[in-house]
Amino acid sequence: MSLTQDTASARKDNTAMSFSPSAPRKHLHTRNIEFHGYLREDGLWDIEAEMRDTRNYEFLSREQAQMPAQTRVHNMLIRVTVNDDLVIQAIESAMPVTPFAECGQAASPLHKLIGARMGGGWRRTIDAAMGGVAGCTHMRELLFNMATAAFQTVPVYRLYQQRATGASMSRMSRPPPQMGKCLAWDFNGPVVQRVAPEFYRWRPPQA
Repeated sequence: MSLTQDTASARKDNTAMSFSPSAPRKHLHTRNIEFHGYLREDGLWDIEAEMRDTRNYEFLSREQAQMPAQTRVHNMLIRVTVNDDLVIQAIESAMPVTPFAECGQAASPLHKLIGARMGGGWRRTIDAAMGGVAGCTHMRELLFNMATAAFQTVPVYRLYQQRATGASMSRMSRPPPQMGKCLAWDFNGPVVQRVAPEFYRWRPPQA
């Protein structure tokens, strides 16, 4: 069986997996988070994120307002514009639905992230700009995971373009950031040995 066939079979097997039957239950809450990556005509990249929280039951808000079932209690959006190196060129946000009127003020520190790079230390960068009471927990959560969406968008598409045009592949001197971060991308594992043998059993150079 070829590698392509083997991968396809594994994916088919995974889609057949599911939870075991649950106990009788009532659906109470839904949180939807979506990330989208775009290549702009000017050569930059937009990474957009949206979070929506919905209650499936009638409830009394913290401000003592009666809220019907299917009420959206959070709806927050962020757009980050980055260059090829994942350095932030522009950032904006919208908060159509928040639990309190004051929540909108938490978006003000976002501009401090302009010039920062989505990479190592990204969580620390977010906390320095809008950690604690300076920002919003949900906005920080979205921002942190936008780095993964940016990686899936920018370098992955650049690699696709290289392969599609037959351009020579530049040899990397260091492994890409996903390596060494999960079981599949273990430097000593079969995935790295198979798809990136130049980094199989890789160790960082001694200082």
